[in-house]
Amino acid sequence: MNPKQTAIQLLVGNIRLSLDEDEEKALESAKQKLQKIGVFASMRDLKVFKRSIDARNKEDVHFVVSVLATLPAASKLPGKQALDRIHAGILSCEDPVLSIGNAHMPGRPLVVGMGPAGLFAALLLAENGYAPILIDRGASVEERVRDTEKFFAEGILDPESNVQFGAGGAGTFSDGKLVTRIKDPLCRFVLDTFVRFGAPEEILLKAKPHVGTDLLRGVVSGMLDEIVRLGGEVRYHCRLDDFSECPDGSLKVKTSQGEFSSGALILAIGHSARDTYQRLLEKSFALEPKPISVGLRAEHLQSEIDESLYGSFAGHPKLGPAEYSLSDTRGERGVYTFCMCPGGEVVAAASEEGGLVVNGMSRHARAGKNANAAVAVSVSPNDIEPLDGNKILGAIAFQRSLERAAYQAGGGDYFAPAMTLGDFMAGRTGTQPSRVLPSYRDGKVRVADFTGIYPEFVLRGLRYGFASFGRQLKGYDDPDTVLTAAETRTSAPLRILRDPEGYHALGHASVYPCGEGAGYAGGITSAAVDGLRATLALMKKFAPSKGDKIP
Repeated sequence: MNPKQTAIQLLVGNIRLSLDEDEEKALESAKQKLQKIGVFASMRDLKVFKRSIDARNKEDVHFVVSVLATLPAASKLPGKQALDRIHAGILSCEDPVLSIGNAHMPGRPLVVGMGPAGLFAALLLAENGYAPILIDRGASVEERVRDTEKFFAEGILDPESNVQFGAGGAGTFSDGKLVTRIKDPLCRFVLDTFVRFGAPEEILLKAKPHVGTDLLRGVVSGMLDEIVRLGGEVRYHCRLDDFSECPDGSLKVKTSQGEFSSGALILAIGHSARDTYQRLLEKSFALEPKPISVGLRAEHLQSEIDESLYGSFAGHPKLGPAEYSLSDTRGERGVYTFCMCPGGEVVAAASEEGGLVVNGMSRHARAGKNANAAVAVSVSPNDIEPLDGNKILGAIAFQRSLERAAYQAGGGDYFAPAMTLGDFMAGRTGTQPSRVLPSYRDGKVRVADFTGIYPEFVLRGLRYGFASFGRQLKGYDDPDTVLTAAETRTSAPLRILRDPEGYHALGHASVYPCGEGAGYAGGITSAAVDGLRATLALMKKFAPSKGDKIP
């Protein structure tokens, strides 16, 4: 996994390509640029690395391509000024750099949570002889699909197997977006791993890669099978209920399937494990509240989003469904779009009885009629009343209050409350969706008044946001836009404080919190990277210790 460097990878960017030109034109352009700075003669390989869409001018929509040039490791490169002239630089990618410790680990490592952080943590451990135990309170991919489809069709919720809990985490029922703002060199390793387990190779090229929920399910299953093949164990319907730290450094773990010992604990619990948060508070873990966002899902016709972003180029076969990302921080508080799903659907994402949560999902083809995205308003810890003197508990109570209010507004049977944007902006209710039809559970919505769901500051933020976004993207504030409540699970309400070098929780040397649920990531790729970083820290300290299998 850590071969000696045998090549330099030089990335040549800012290459313009029309929609009708093929990639050979981009490679030729890269060659010409490299010849200008005198390095083309030593080239070993040249290939397209990334491709993004530039639609700032709707009369001239085109691709912007970067090309990866591979040179021998001993190559002498020109200075930064020469590289800057051709928009080139050294590519920063790496595989996990392993350093195996020699400390005794008194038992096998336990990974809690099968989202991206937990999956990548367990896979890395299994590949290096640590024989991890991977548990999740939810079900396997196949069983989870059946459970969610039953919920979507009949409104029968399984609180332990749903859109939030189970193999793959919440991302399994999403668009499978792999876009991230972090610049960690492990990001490429994450994409390569997804391809290794069945994701399409195009995710390595696109500036905004996505897998789609239909393909992501197979990728998750493949990773879990590999963990088992390499000596790890995978247990579904196994909820972490409690744990205690023993004098010898081991942990006694209590789960819904019984008790066992572990040598180290990787907490990759996801942002909806509210009972685990409560347990950590009771154990006096160092936690701090962090900002969250709440809002709703907005649906438009995908064809109209395409036209707004691409103009006359809308529908071009090389473009695919258009995506947007909108934000405004000039008002009373920040408001932004989140998890935009082209050609997707709004999904029922509740994990607690009596609460209604929505999220977005797309399949790989993104062929649905509607586009949807969360429109979310920033909520700071200071906006929230503490519960029993604790702001973290207050934030969870705040989220629950919106979910329960949405549940009641929808009729108390997991029909979702919905409004047209025209009604929402005018402060009225009663208009039935017509031109844009809601996709939540195939239209199982009831028109309702959102003023009974959200506090006034959230309503103000949403109205401000739609007015702003209508100026940024033509048609976004169309009165026929359908709004569905409530989006509350955009991120964890807390951060589990940890040692910045060792990645273990402060005061708990064998507990490694990571991923989105620990407050250190936001999205599939960043959560996977954080899971890898925490696992590398564990491996740097402990040598493998297979121990006994759990009973």
